[in-house]
Amino acid sequence: MGKIKSFLSATRPRTLPASIAPVLLGSAVAVREGEFKLCAALLCMGVALFAQIASNFANDYFDFKNGSDTPGRQGPVRMSASGKLKAETVLYGAIGFLIAACLCGLCLLFFAPWWIIPVGIVIAICVFAYSAGPYPLSRHALGDITVLVFYGLVPVILTCFVQSGNISFETVLLGTATGLLSVNILIVNNYRDVEEDKACGKITTAVLWGRPTVAKIYLVDILAACIILSCISPSLPAMAVSITLMIWGIALWRRLQHTTGCALNRLLGTTAATVSIWALAASAIIIFS
Repeated sequence: MGKIKSFLSATRPRTLPASIAPVLLGSAVAVREGEFKLCAALLCMGVALFAQIASNFANDYFDFKNGSDTPGRQGPVRMSASGKLKAETVLYGAIGFLIAACLCGLCLLFFAPWWIIPVGIVIAICVFAYSAGPYPLSRHALGDITVLVFYGLVPVILTCFVQSGNISFETVLLGTATGLLSVNILIVNNYRDVEEDKACGKITTAVLWGRPTVAKIYLVDILAACIILSCISPSLPAMAVSITLMIWGIALWRRLQHTTGCALNRLLGTTAATVSIWALAASAIIIFS
């Protein structure tokens, strides 16, 4: 049972809303256009979830191998570094979940043209390229842009496209908003780990620009999501959601500035939950407005 619990922890369940949210939004646009396809939506959800879990496992394994994660890290326990799971087991988990994501992606060919295959290949490569390879993206201050693209723009646009066959400017805006909110999950991680990342030579935006700057970016990301939703749907419900998120975001931003160490792990979960709550509210507005 201990191994099973460790394996489940390695999926990093707190962060999984980042992969669920864009699929919800892309499907909401398809519903409004009368093109919703449940099977296609579920397959997109499978691709997003399995790819993120594979990335989490790969990150766990490769950050342990390159010395980024140590047993004394202040963030959530990593299975490889803590010895709760053998490093090889974590690597095999990454490969297994990536295969599951690829299988879901291949099934999407029943709903979309062949050219989604190259998109899927790029997604699969980035699952490992984020932490591994000759130029790991997460170690060269490229993690934020990677999250913006692959946890925002790509899944929202792709989810809507495989159902409706359309790529609209609205989905680009929604993908941008969702991606920015997901970037905040990474910001909390990097904000907490600045000293440890500096010590092991890992360059993140927090290391590059400093904690005060990335804290401001955290707030800007939330405000940008509010503005985008208000522009897409200039309705009273959208304004209410945006104002609520703005007030909530300012509170989270202040907490980020005055919190350090392990205490930031709670803010990490709250930030991830904010992504899913915003996505649910925005999806409802898109469908019913």
